[in-house]
Amino acid sequence: MTLFSTAPASSWARLIRPAPIALACALVLTACGKDNASSPTTAAQNGAPQVPVGVITASSGEVGLVTELPGRVEASRVAQVRARSAGILQKRLFKEGSDVKAGQALFQIDAAPYEASAQSARASLARAEANLVQTTAQLERFRPLVEANAISKQDFVNAESAQKQAQAEVVAAKAAVRTADINLGTPK
Repeated sequence: MTLFSTAPASSWARLIRPAPIALACALVLTACGKDNASSPTTAAQNGAPQVPVGVITASSGEVGLVTELPGRVEASRVAQVRARSAGILQKRLFKEGSDVKAGQALFQIDAAPYEASAQSARASLARAEANLVQTTAQLERFRPLVEANAISKQDFVNAESAQKQAQAEVVAAKAAVRTADINLGTPK
């Protein structure tokens, strides 16, 4: 048989496949020679020191899994406590470290400045309402007079403007009273 044959490709492939298997068998047979100097029985016979080996018998049972790890604890929710109004603190209404609920009073603040502010706001409201009554009455008196040309149109426009300003002052004074009541703790 020749190495370079004109045989078809399938027969060439049949010749090449057994070659790696034959090579592997030759290597295995070469390694299995009679020189076994590295085997353990030969090392013990040659006087090499024996190494002690520990033996443990395994038994079934429960084993607790304990892991100790360092860490930090952080609160899941943090609340900031702030006063809605400034003032002199008279009394703390909660025990430190206790639970508090939303809307619960925490401190008692001196109410005297807030009461004075509320009285002042009510006085300003009364003054604004009185001014509104006066300017409305004057506007009603001027209405027929301007139609009869008894007064100037400028005086009538001034009276209308004064009445609208008085209305705006009443609204502002009502807002001031509401703010004073909220600060005092008695919203209406």
